[in-house]
Amino acid sequence: MKQHDIIISGLNMDLTDAIKNVVHAKAEKLFEHEDKIVRMRVELEFDPHQSTHENEFIAKGQLEVRGNDHIAHAETNDLYKSIDEMVNKLDRMLRRRSRLKKVKRKDTHIIDIPAEIPKAV
Repeated sequence: MKQHDIIISGLNMDLTDAIKNVVHAKAEKLFEHEDKIVRMRVELEFDPHQSTHENEFIAKGQLEVRGNDHIAHAETNDLYKSIDEMVNKLDRMLRRRSRLKKVKRKDTHIIDIPAEIPKAV
């Protein structure tokens, strides 16, 4: 199995091996869909300043691919749920990108030149 380049960082929290393993396991799905991913950055954040106990955990993900990077984030009250939602958002972005490439490749344009082209003699 190939080890992919995934950078994981945590803000206001300690990253345990279990959290890192979950991120790697979820991110493998993304690398299966698209083989041209250069790097994935994941930032996990605990926000202790929330007055209510909702949306305390924030997961931000950035996929570096050719062209525009894909960036997604999810906020929930459970860290693992935030990771799962963030990966699902990135997965939808990759599938949309793949679908648009296929449509663009299949779309043939008829070239219509409105004027007569003179023939060279």
